[in-house]
Amino acid sequence: MRTFSKSRRHFLGGIGAAAAVLALPSCAHTGGAVAKKKRPNIVLIMADDMGYSDIGCYGGEIRTPNLDRLAADGLRFSQFYNTARCCPTRASLMTGLYPHQAGVGHMMSDLGHDGYRGDLNQNCATIAEVLGDSGYGTYMSGKWHVTKQVGHWSGDMKLVSKHNWPRQRGFDRFYGTIHGAGSFYDPVSLTRGNTPIEPETEAYYYTDAISTHASGFIEEHARNKPDDPFFCYVAYTAPHWPMHALPEDIAKYKGRYAAGWDVLREERFKRMVDMGLVEPEWGLSMRDPGVPRWEDAGHKRWHRAVMEVYAAMIDRMDQGIGKIVATLKETGQLQNTIIFFIADNGGCAEGGTSFKPRNSSPAALHTPELTRDGRKVNYGDFDNVMPGPEETYQQYGRPWANASNTPFRMFKHWVHEGGIASPLVVHWPEGLRHRGEWRDQPGHLIDIMATCVDVSGADYPETRKGNKIHPMEGKSLVPAFANKRIEREALYWEHEGNRAIRAGKWKLVAKGSKGEWELYDLKADRSESNNVVKRHPARAQKLADMWEAYARRAFVYPLRGQG
Repeated sequence: MRTFSKSRRHFLGGIGAAAAVLALPSCAHTGGAVAKKKRPNIVLIMADDMGYSDIGCYGGEIRTPNLDRLAADGLRFSQFYNTARCCPTRASLMTGLYPHQAGVGHMMSDLGHDGYRGDLNQNCATIAEVLGDSGYGTYMSGKWHVTKQVGHWSGDMKLVSKHNWPRQRGFDRFYGTIHGAGSFYDPVSLTRGNTPIEPETEAYYYTDAISTHASGFIEEHARNKPDDPFFCYVAYTAPHWPMHALPEDIAKYKGRYAAGWDVLREERFKRMVDMGLVEPEWGLSMRDPGVPRWEDAGHKRWHRAVMEVYAAMIDRMDQGIGKIVATLKETGQLQNTIIFFIADNGGCAEGGTSFKPRNSSPAALHTPELTRDGRKVNYGDFDNVMPGPEETYQQYGRPWANASNTPFRMFKHWVHEGGIASPLVVHWPEGLRHRGEWRDQPGHLIDIMATCVDVSGADYPETRKGNKIHPMEGKSLVPAFANKRIEREALYWEHEGNRAIRAGKWKLVAKGSKGEWELYDLKADRSESNNVVKRHPARAQKLADMWEAYARRAFVYPLRGQG
């Protein structure tokens, strides 16, 4: 357990010296008969392409009062991890497995190997399936993105099967998108249940629709099944590109980013040190080599505007989370509901003019040629096209992503800390005695399934519908809630050949399938600024051997770039 810095001791000083004690309902065990009323509801909320330091309670300047209140009345994890990319993260989150074990080691295409089918396989069970089998109501609102079977939108009759859509993978109700990205004003693959639909209103905004439907599912459950617990998965697409936000939200941030990304990184780092989230001796990682100094950057007007829009997208998501929490409170369910908030990967460095409209054929997915009312969509990050409105399609790019991931290196796609570090806020009034504390134990998306099974009393299956189910990889976070140690050998990552293992304070990491291993002592250097692999060759080799054993058993091979 890491020693608290002076700033963190100060932050916790008003809470008390005793270790946090978890006041679990009597059902908190794995398996067995459980009184339904005592089992907690579970609300799992995920942001999309959001950096580690963006929200207020993790050092950001973006206004997130609802998440900040959940953190102040709950717990924050300082070393929680995702898998560095949208769909592998969702596959891992939903199944408690590493993504290759669930069949989604890369994106939504079949690469010819079991770890890379681009579809959830039948050797995994989703949280909704496991909890649904034990009597939970199960609901989802938002982005699915764990199947290549995206329906008629693909224009390919081989991709219209619904066997891996949410309703077929354990959810009683579903509203959202099957595909992974698209306009916030006209999202592609919008679906209710199993039925393709169009946006319901003229003034449609997807973030609001996700929040409204999640709240509606919760209210409906309280009305119709008051004695049963529920699981609700809320998968926002904010702040994933395109940079779409409402004018009233953008206005809140007008001029906020005029000083540029270098100043913003410094401001965030100082706040993170002051709140005890990071240690000052780690230092702020060097500006990414692909990012110019703000003083040397061109198109400053556009750069300021795109970050204002990005902030507004997160702001709107936070407003929606506030509505979900209000619904829980109004229906008398907040006290015994566990709320998790996480992000699917680090800030996204993608940018430029890589997207082109493809609406001239049925194969078009997330890139429409025209808006719903017939206006041309402008693609590309151009200084004469300001982001935000429906007729734009832009990204916020590497410079601001570097700031979003403060104080870390790298981005979405890579498995250095900037790509995989995620906030984790946990709120549970009946289950957590103490409030406002940090938890420094490393955790991973694979742990969410194990935690849900633990607190619900559900039985994780060995087989389901005649298929053998892979054993859970994760560990329940319940001991960490009580500030107790979680025993595990290591955590592992692979995406696009980028590889990593973390065991204790040591992390071995490499860029690409041919990249050399780097070794970092994360207790002393979580910014990954001081590669000590040459000082500790034996330790590096041991970790490399452990990673190799994981890769062999977890269907990781062949790596991208190796055939």
